[in-house]
Amino acid sequence: MMNCRTFFIFLFLWLCFFPPQSLPAAHKSLQTSELEVFYEGDSLAMAEEVMKMFPDVKDALKKSLSWETNFKPQIVLIRDRDAFVRAAGSEIFLAYAVPRRYLIVLDASRVYSKPFTLETTLKHEMCHLLLHHSIANRNLPRWLDEGICQWASGGISELLATNGGSALARAITADTVMRIKDLETFPKDEASLVLAYEQSKSLIEYINSRYGHDSILRILAYAREGYPAEQSLQKSLSVGLPELEQMWQEHLRGTYSWFSYLSSHLYTILFVLAGLITIYGFIRFLKKKREYADEEEGDAF
Repeated sequence: MMNCRTFFIFLFLWLCFFPPQSLPAAHKSLQTSELEVFYEGDSLAMAEEVMKMFPDVKDALKKSLSWETNFKPQIVLIRDRDAFVRAAGSEIFLAYAVPRRYLIVLDASRVYSKPFTLETTLKHEMCHLLLHHSIANRNLPRWLDEGICQWASGGISELLATNGGSALARAITADTVMRIKDLETFPKDEASLVLAYEQSKSLIEYINSRYGHDSILRILAYAREGYPAEQSLQKSLSVGLPELEQMWQEHLRGTYSWFSYLSSHLYTILFVLAGLITIYGFIRFLKKKREYADEEEGDAF
C-alpha cells in the first residue's frame, strides 16, 4: 500500500502535469469556489486554517498590488519534511509556487518556524501566482518577482534563513554585491541564493521608500502591458536600472557603514566596555571603603 511520503510526491507530480479532475480518489481535500487544499489526515486543522485565512490574504494582496485574484489556486500541505525537501530540491525552502499550475506547496512541518507564519508564507506564494497570472514570464525577472513578493508579504521570503539581512550587509562591506541585471534567474548555491533574495527585497524596499507605493504599482502596470522590466522601471521612475542600482548601493553603503565598523571592532569595543565597567566598579569600591573608614573613625571619637 502507498505510504504517505510516496503519496504526496505522487500527488505533487500529478498536480503539476495532469488536470485536477484526474486526481486519485485516495487524497483528502477541502474546497470552495475560490480555493482547494490537499492535506494529510493529521493536517486537517492547518487545512481549515488556510481556508479561513485565504480571503484575508486575497484582500491584503489587492491592497498591495491593486489586482484581483480571479483564479482558483491549489495548495498542498506536506507534513513529511523529507518528501517536501525532495520535491523542493533543497532544505532551505519552506514553500514554493508553480505558477503555471496555480499551485502552492507548503512544508507543513516547518511553516511556523520564526519569523514565518502560515499567513505570511501563504501571502508570499499567492503573490507569485498573482504576478505570473498577470505578467508574462519574459517581463518578470526573478529579482522583480521575489522582490515584490517579499515586499508584499512584509519582508518574508520562502527561505528558511533568518539572518536578518546580514548576507547583504557583508556583501556591501566586502564589495561583492551581485549586479541586478545578473539576477534574471537566481544562483543555485545557498549563500548566493540567500544574497539574491536579500538584494531583491532591498531594491524594491528602496524604490518604495524613495518613490512611493504608487511607483511600484506603475512598474507592475507597465510590465503587465508587455514592457520588459528595465523599460517598466524607466517609464515609472524616470531613471534607468544602472542609475537606480548605483543610487541604491550608495544608500546601502551609508546604511551599513556603522554595521561594518561595529562588526570589524566588536571584540575591541567589548574589551573596552569591560575595562570601563571594571574601573568604575573599582572606583566605587574605593569610595565605599573610604566612607566605611571615615565612619569607623567617627565612632572611635
